[in-house]
Amino acid sequence: MTTNNPRFVSLLTRETLALVLAGGRGSRLYELTDRRAKPAVYFGGKFRIIDFPLSNCVNSGIRRIGVLTQYKAHSLIRHLVHGWSNFRSELGEFVEVLPASQRTTGNWYAGTADAIYQNLDIVETLRPKYVLVLAGDHVYKMDYGEMLAYHVEKGADMTVACVGVPLEDAKGFGVMTVNGQHQVTAFDEKPADPSPMPGSTDMALASMGNYVFNTEFLFEQLQKDADNPASSRDFGKDIIPSIIDSHTVYAYPFRDAATGKQPYWRDVGTIDAFWEANMELVSVEPELNLYDEDWPILTYHRQLPSAKFVFQDPGREGKALDSVVSAGCVISGAAVINSLLFSNVKVHSYSEVRQSVLLPEVQVGRHSRITRAVIDRGCHLPEGTVIGEDREADARRFRVTPNGITLVTSEMLGQKGSASVG
Repeated sequence: MTTNNPRFVSLLTRETLALVLAGGRGSRLYELTDRRAKPAVYFGGKFRIIDFPLSNCVNSGIRRIGVLTQYKAHSLIRHLVHGWSNFRSELGEFVEVLPASQRTTGNWYAGTADAIYQNLDIVETLRPKYVLVLAGDHVYKMDYGEMLAYHVEKGADMTVACVGVPLEDAKGFGVMTVNGQHQVTAFDEKPADPSPMPGSTDMALASMGNYVFNTEFLFEQLQKDADNPASSRDFGKDIIPSIIDSHTVYAYPFRDAATGKQPYWRDVGTIDAFWEANMELVSVEPELNLYDEDWPILTYHRQLPSAKFVFQDPGREGKALDSVVSAGCVISGAAVINSLLFSNVKVHSYSEVRQSVLLPEVQVGRHSRITRAVIDRGCHLPEGTVIGEDREADARRFRVTPNGITLVTSEMLGQKGSASVG
């Protein structure tokens, strides 16, 4: 049976356990992750970032999934329980939360490799043939079945999914050097001077943080790493560099099979990147198609009434143009332009919101003007609030990014009592 045979790929996915690393803080998002882990950050009007790797698993036919949590995991766990707990356990399907259980030591997860190591007893009980380790904090759509087939076809011990990124951005990723057959010959974690990828002078080959392992090989390497007192217990810093000379490690280029181009993939790890990725979704034909019925992004969403637009008086018209407006929103005699509103947002009369991302349950008071901002969940902007017109004034109260995006949280507004848990 050939590796591109759908039946063969289906067998591979059924023999695979996915472990999603979802314990990271995402410190470059600053106050946006003060109350939640990065995978629990909202995205796209109704989703959280964790929904993308989980949906990719389900759409790929992988239905045995563990989510490894650590940093401020309450809102993430609540989201998983509400939205991802309806699998058929009698068929061996599940999404299970795996917090740092301290089975092997008394410590929390020390790194990505240690997170898997502390759960090896669970992996051993499930006896998968392959283990798919996934970063839980990127936005993209990917068929993991194709990566598994590639791994088997190459006879690899480990396969690393990779994308091309600009050299400057590559300083924040694991960067690979490969030969003509895409076998990894060098791996540098967050290098100060990244090497360009073959055939390019300004792009590097970066790890997506997604790995396929043969299960027995993974066990062996994690045990060796655990026995090494000098290890930082990380896949990128320790495991991968230690095996590329002695074992078969391949890079899997993330490419669209039909076009040969690199598909949409975003690491929304900064406020600017988060704002930009959400703003892309309000365009007429965004690169990330969230309306794709063949590859749906699944999530938990409260049962809410439809969005509502009221008043049609001179100077007081409720409207939204070139925008995404989610359920439960009320635009009352206000204008929302080129913006993305999550659920239950209220924009009151004579206000204007432009080029902004408003997370759930935000209220914008009358006569306000909000431009190029990210407003965190539960913020109540008082009447007459102006954001995005005077950078120095904004910086005295809020966080203003290098690109001029203003982040506002309830704590900055002195509204700690109204802040949601995440």
